[in-house]
Amino acid sequence: MTSEELEIEFSEAVERVNAHTERFPADMLLRLYAYYKKASNNYERPSSRKPIINAFKTNALFQVQDVTEDEAKRIYIDLVNNYFLYRK
Repeated sequence: MTSEELEIEFSEAVERVNAHTERFPADMLLRLYAYYKKASNNYERPSSRKPIINAFKTNALFQVQDVTEDEAKRIYIDLVNNYFLYRK
């Protein structure tokens, strides 16, 4: 897959997530959050009003620190595709 194709698929996966109206499970949201931030090269600190949520987000980001941007995009795409394929 070329870089351009990867970017298109990643953007489509992000659109699917943003268009989804039902709640995602908390663990899935954290994984999507971490891989999205890594894939988009966004290193801003978590900004929730609740410190515990910021702690979970920070931990999720820490867990993906050694993943490249392209790997993060692929993993994000796979997470989204699997979620929509297997959700009930």
